[in-house]
Amino acid sequence: MNRWFNAIRRRCGYPYWSLSAWLKRQVKEAVKAIGRFEEALASEARRRGFDGVVCGHIHQAELRPVNGVLYMNDGDWVESCTALVEHHDGRMELLDWVELKRLSFFSPRIAPVSEPV
Repeated sequence: MNRWFNAIRRRCGYPYWSLSAWLKRQVKEAVKAIGRFEEALASEARRRGFDGVVCGHIHQAELRPVNGVLYMNDGDWVESCTALVEHHDGRMELLDWVELKRLSFFSPRIAPVSEPV
């Protein structure tokens, strides 16, 4: 498709334009913006004396330290099927529904046996 697009651009007097290079730049800039957001969020949480920060729907789900603050992103249930869970003992856990179901899909199924009456 890029070949046909650039053939038309040449006929119109425009120089070669690389779709892949443009996409790489866009992705790189988006990743940098997300990184800056995470850093600012962690700094503000630390300034306020918080141990962690929870956000979601920004990019892929993850639990990791950012500048000494636990950064928790629960992702997006619709797209990634991930959720953040806090256990009774205060532990935080990231659940990946697809991974859980993938593992259970291959587990042997045992059909219930009815008791003789």
